[in-house]
Amino acid sequence: MEMTFRKANNITGWIVFAISAIVYLLTIEPTASFWDCGEFIATAFKLEVGHPPGAPLFMMIARFFSIFAPDVTKVAAMINIMSALASAFTILFLFWSITHLARKLVVGGSYEMTTGQLIAVLASGAVGALAYTFSDTFWFSAVEAEVYAMSSLFTAFVFWAILKWEEQADSPHSTRWLILIAYVMGLSIGVHLLNLLTIPAIAFIYYFKKYQPTRNGVIATLLISGVVLGSILYIIIPGTFKVGSWFDLVFVNSFGLPYNSGLLFYFILLFGSLAYGIYSSHKKGKVLLNTILLSVTVILIGYSSYMMIVIRAYADTPINENNPSNAFSLISYLNREQYGDRPLIYGQYYNAPVTSSEDVKNWVAKDGKYVKSYQKTVYEFDDRFKTIFPRMYSPQADHVAEYKKWANIEGRPVQVRTRDGGTETRYVPTFGENLLFFFRYQIGHMYLRYFMWNFVGRQNDVQSHGGVDNGNWISGIKPIDEIFLGNQDAIPDYMKNHPARNTYFFLPLILGLLGLFYQLQTKKDKKNFWVVFMLFFLTGVAIVVYLNQYPLQPRERDYAYAGSFYAFAIWIGLGTLAVYEWFRKKLSETPSAVVALALSMVVPVIMGVENWDDHDRSGRYVARDFAYNYLNSCEPNAILFTNGDNDTFPLWYAQEVEGIRTDVRIVNLSLLGTDWYIDQMKMKCYESDPVPIKMERDKYIMGKRDVVYVINRLNEPVELKQLMDFVLSDDPAKKYVVPGEDPIDYFPTNKIKLTVDKKKVLETGTVKAKDSSLIVDQMEWTLKGNYITKSALAILDIIANNNWERPIYFVSPFGDGDIGIAKYLQHEGFAYRLVPIESSANYLNVARIDSDILYDRLMNKFRWGRMNEPDVFIDHNIQRTSIVLKLRNSFSRLAGKLIEEGKKDSAMKVLDKAVELLPHSKFPYDFLMFGIIENYYKLNAIDKANRLVLDYANFANQNLRYYASLDEDLQRYYKDDIGIAAQTLQELSSVAETYGQNQVAIDIQKMIQTSLSAR
Repeated sequence: MEMTFRKANNITGWIVFAISAIVYLLTIEPTASFWDCGEFIATAFKLEVGHPPGAPLFMMIARFFSIFAPDVTKVAAMINIMSALASAFTILFLFWSITHLARKLVVGGSYEMTTGQLIAVLASGAVGALAYTFSDTFWFSAVEAEVYAMSSLFTAFVFWAILKWEEQADSPHSTRWLILIAYVMGLSIGVHLLNLLTIPAIAFIYYFKKYQPTRNGVIATLLISGVVLGSILYIIIPGTFKVGSWFDLVFVNSFGLPYNSGLLFYFILLFGSLAYGIYSSHKKGKVLLNTILLSVTVILIGYSSYMMIVIRAYADTPINENNPSNAFSLISYLNREQYGDRPLIYGQYYNAPVTSSEDVKNWVAKDGKYVKSYQKTVYEFDDRFKTIFPRMYSPQADHVAEYKKWANIEGRPVQVRTRDGGTETRYVPTFGENLLFFFRYQIGHMYLRYFMWNFVGRQNDVQSHGGVDNGNWISGIKPIDEIFLGNQDAIPDYMKNHPARNTYFFLPLILGLLGLFYQLQTKKDKKNFWVVFMLFFLTGVAIVVYLNQYPLQPRERDYAYAGSFYAFAIWIGLGTLAVYEWFRKKLSETPSAVVALALSMVVPVIMGVENWDDHDRSGRYVARDFAYNYLNSCEPNAILFTNGDNDTFPLWYAQEVEGIRTDVRIVNLSLLGTDWYIDQMKMKCYESDPVPIKMERDKYIMGKRDVVYVINRLNEPVELKQLMDFVLSDDPAKKYVVPGEDPIDYFPTNKIKLTVDKKKVLETGTVKAKDSSLIVDQMEWTLKGNYITKSALAILDIIANNNWERPIYFVSPFGDGDIGIAKYLQHEGFAYRLVPIESSANYLNVARIDSDILYDRLMNKFRWGRMNEPDVFIDHNIQRTSIVLKLRNSFSRLAGKLIEEGKKDSAMKVLDKAVELLPHSKFPYDFLMFGIIENYYKLNAIDKANRLVLDYANFANQNLRYYASLDEDLQRYYKDDIGIAAQTLQELSSVAETYGQNQVAIDIQKMIQTSLSAR
């Protein structure tokens, strides 16, 4: 019977694998996606160094897959295929894990089972595995080049492997499974650390198999597993290179040897010692010591993938984030020090006064030696503002506002001394309010909401920071949904028909809860309930505690909890057994199993049907094509300043993988404040010359000019080069001195001027000859705020030394690093060029337009990634990218300019292109539609304009009706949205009336009256 079960188990498992693999391969994105994917593909393709803490094993495996790409345009697809296959193998191991647990629940440790029992066990595996296949979070990661698919595979494998060990624990050589698990965990460090959270579950499986459970034994097991987990996280991972750095310091500074020579010697010594220990313990029959040493060794062997990071960083690859080319810089890289830290067990509240600070130094490489240099500043806070388990710690103003909203903070008053010697009252949150934020936001909003997305349903994929209209869980059962989300009959059509509106009617949740309680109450294998629960808890709630997230996260974070959803999928599978057991009381075994399979299979089927349209990325090329457009908005040898991940990583992919416009130097402003990145910008890269930064390294090394204050001692503009010479000088006379404090670097004025060489501007093509009369003699602008960052200082240095030799572009007119130069930008597509021509700088009309350049690029040269095709799902990540938000305005302004120039046919083509490219069904109407509408009226395209006016009015009216249908408290919360909807309708009515469309205006006024009267 054992052979029958194994054969059936293997065949069914591979069938489930095939189903999941086909689903994922059919729905992968054919090129790079937004967020980190572009960076991962670029760094994998040429084995470069991505953002901390790196993923070297992921990159090496991805590089292997990329080799099979027929050309560079297919590299991303091959790496996405890697994620799809890793996800499918995750499903395979999940199936085998569920059937192992199900078999023990049905027949204990035996393989003797009836046909009905066999069907029930296999059905439980298939239902649970396929439910996870089609789950929202896992499917999303399965079709893109992110680390979470491969990380999930490692998690699934080690959990399956410990179950295999449990099965063979009493046979000779069973310890090999434990060694294999240790090795795979070591490998997983080179992908993601989430896999390590399986250690407590593994420890309990070991304990339950080897010992008779007792209360003290359970506590001891929990403590030991915590020690093992902590040892790997805080000793092996950082400590391995920490000790190696001591060796390297001696070898480099004392012996005069090259960097990393001491690190190499240390690793030889370390592995030599481990080899001797393994040999000696084996000879002496010390089994436990031998197993521990073997486990540590294989973990280190797996972890050794990080040497690739050091080797490639030392090679100065084009992407080399943090430059971890030696042991000291690698430690900072592994510790993610550029992202700052957060209190976990004991720490300050958000409004805690700083009582003292201390500069921490670290060793850095310089001129063949290691020297001490500033690393960061550590602050001490007023003890009255500290608490155990601190959850509200970020002092950022918008975060503080959210803390107060989520926790209803009143606080207790505390008197604190101000810098001028006075006092002020600050309100310290109570511990109850601290816990309220933890439960309402961190648990409720940032975990349970995601959990319900996966097993109940999702309202839409729009980023949510609270409220009833976006990003909530939803069931599809109207009375229940109305309790949380208001009148479901009044929701607008675009919400009702949103592709990411998925409803499962609680069925996956119910089946999972049945499985949970069935496993808990079944006496044959009750212990494994606690194993699954440990996996569920540690990869869910424990991660919430560890991450300690502040509000207003830049993106939804559900991927962090995929392991927890994996564990719940096990219970969904076991829920099939619960259904089988219920029917077995009424029917014979085989019919009961078939009925249980048929009923339970409804769960993965409904999840697959509901989720397909918003997880199918098969025809989408938006991220790659937008990167192409950004780069091709620039003239040759340009410098392009970018801001965040989504306007940087796709561009890195386009250059590094597909070789698109490698003459353009991408300068990321969020990285430009670091010394290592400025170093890299001063190097040649492909066809791009070094960026003209003249600052010497000792002027911008970490800790120097991180912030430069603006102290207005002059009330007139000063030439930029003079200002740069002043602020970069080490002359004590050019420092600002505050009594009792160190001298600081500063700008003596916030007013800057740059004298323009008109001849040079025309020769380099910065300005066309036809616009020569518009060139100003000198550019003048004002710095924003009371200080600028090192990033902004570097921008000013580049502008001061460029002398119009290279075109300079910004991806956003207001993304200029706060140097206040927006009024000298010219809109040339997806980027804005710095030109010595002054223009207005308001939100809608910022930057002047050269209609010839903009028309050619928007209408002829740019690619649009099939974004308007009916088979392409435009998710919220794309909708909210800055360029999409501005595209309607770009087309509208171009049309307006063409109308001014008398080019009405071209203007009509531009407007038609905008409407075709940005349909309301994919890009909901916003106030930028007014420009499109008015330009249609100006071209006498009355029908087109009226159609847009009425469509937009209907959209705004539906919003107004929905918000007006909510209870009074929610109406107060959405008062701004109600006001916007009503104002939009009024303005649409006014526009229609202005252009003689009185009946349209009357119809809109009736909409307003009807909707407001219903409140």
